[in-house]
Amino acid sequence: MQKIPGANQRRDCKEKMNKLIVILGPTASGKTDLAVFLAKKLKSEVVSADSRQIYKEMDIGTAKVTKKEMTGVPHYLIDIIPPNKTFTLAQYKIRTIKIIKDIQRRGKMPFLVGGTGLYIKAVVENLQIPKVAPNPALREKLEKKTNEELLKDLAKLDPQAAETIDRKNKRRLVRALEVCILSGKPFSALKIKGKPMFEVLQLGISVPRKTLYRRINQRVERQIKDGLIDEVKNLSRKYGWNLPSLSGIGYKEFKPYFEEKITLREAKKKLKQNTRQYARRQMTWFRKDKSIQWIKNAKEANRLIKKFLQQN
Repeated sequence: MQKIPGANQRRDCKEKMNKLIVILGPTASGKTDLAVFLAKKLKSEVVSADSRQIYKEMDIGTAKVTKKEMTGVPHYLIDIIPPNKTFTLAQYKIRTIKIIKDIQRRGKMPFLVGGTGLYIKAVVENLQIPKVAPNPALREKLEKKTNEELLKDLAKLDPQAAETIDRKNKRRLVRALEVCILSGKPFSALKIKGKPMFEVLQLGISVPRKTLYRRINQRVERQIKDGLIDEVKNLSRKYGWNLPSLSGIGYKEFKPYFEEKITLREAKKKLKQNTRQYARRQMTWFRKDKSIQWIKNAKEANRLIKKFLQQN
């Protein structure tokens, strides 16, 4: 009779160790602060789901979490590759799952935190992503094109992907075309859901639009004060402006400034505008996922997490 409770205990333990908490939301919504606060309470560890914070040297423009902000909470998948290297969705998924399982094996609760919807989707839904290796020659050819030209090419090969992709993200446009061309299949058809690997609680941070826009504007001013101009200058000199990672928000806005085509004030205005538009696109993506539970503060998050952890 003693063996049955023991078996149940082991099963309960295994179920609890397979849990994953996701904290997501648009840029400047307060994901980092909330995640660190909750992670410290639960003695948890954080895995980043941010496609820009993976790059070394790109700190201020990506609003990368600092060591001070981490306050001792372990963070993973930040500062892992140089700006001139490629990191595919398949690579992200493989590394993230490995890290999550390691955190679980050590008896801790993993937090997946970020605003890159496709990164989160790949892990939560266990997307079956074909390992299409980057092709340097093809990439070089594609990277010479404008975003509009890339989107037009993608629309011919994969209309569905062209409709849903972030058309302002050159790096993602290049990768979608690369996969279409090298695999001979539509990019959108290659991401098939697999059997879920984790029991997941997805918490989305809900911030009033006016508040979010104010935070974005304040953050841009802070980034300039913290040395963003020098960061962009150093990166563009070291790697050149054709680098896909420099075509992202926080960097591309300053190219015309360094070319003396616009003023710093105009560059800042453009950065604020682009960031607000990006936040809207993020929310459009997240609102489609009905499994996300939206919260306004840490108290609401605590209540939902407590309930989630009590479930077997």
